[in-house]
Amino acid sequence: MTLARPDHTSDLDTLPRMPGWVTSTRAEALEDVAFLSGAALNHLHVALGQEKVPQALLRDRLALRAAEACAAFSGRPERAAQLRDAVHLLRSGDLPGPAGEICLAWRRAVERPVSVKALGRALPALEPRQIAIWLDVARGAPVSRVTRVLEAVLTEAPHAEVSALVLADAALAQALGRDYLVPLLAAGLKRSDLRKRGEELSLACHRALLSSAVEGLRLAADLARRAAHVMAVAPKLRAKGADAAVDMFLTRDAVAPSALPLPARAARRLCDRLVDLGAVRELTGRDTFRLYGV
Repeated sequence: MTLARPDHTSDLDTLPRMPGWVTSTRAEALEDVAFLSGAALNHLHVALGQEKVPQALLRDRLALRAAEACAAFSGRPERAAQLRDAVHLLRSGDLPGPAGEICLAWRRAVERPVSVKALGRALPALEPRQIAIWLDVARGAPVSRVTRVLEAVLTEAPHAEVSALVLADAALAQALGRDYLVPLLAAGLKRSDLRKRGEELSLACHRALLSSAVEGLRLAADLARRAAHVMAVAPKLRAKGADAAVDMFLTRDAVAPSALPLPARAARRLCDRLVDLGAVRELTGRDTFRLYGV
């Protein structure tokens, strides 16, 4: 038994608290880990139904975490900062590179409600018919569906980790009755877990979803607080187009000033003003080619 880490959701009454026994219990047996992962997923599911949680922003930030994990699975060195650059500093006609493609796949996967068409847009290398076949193997309880999809994809295409994990999270969303995919699985798995099958894979998936659901709830609480602050300071912004800019910050993990619906100088001033107000953060630490996020 280990002590539970501090509960960062305690000061946000609109979100359910994760019980201490979920985070502190050290379970080894499959049935015990399955029970804990189910409890954690339930609490996250309730949190995702709260209006104060910026849903699109949460999904986009979790997509970045999933992309970072998948880049590591493929042996690439890029981490969150490099992945943000690869996507948000991409100019028309440029290629995002392998790591950028991974990040774009996850971002596209969370943008639209789960469907074969939407997943085909996120994973253009796959035929819609193949996506439908792989999703069709998803049967049984939620995590059973996840493991079935992972096994089916990785048995047929051993190096298609991104596709397998996107489709597994899609199967989980469908099993839980969610409209949108919420990336949870990749960030909690190890590279070696993707070679497991049967009960070993099921145990790894339960562990991954347990840890990711706990972290997802903490992130949801943090983003809810940050989003509330952004909305509180929004009336102080006088720039034309500020409302549309605020909407972008509340739906995207990171925003480049050039992406804002404002002239270049006005966009930079708005970002600086939001930083001064404590509503957004500068994410790169650079003097140029900056990115900002809630």
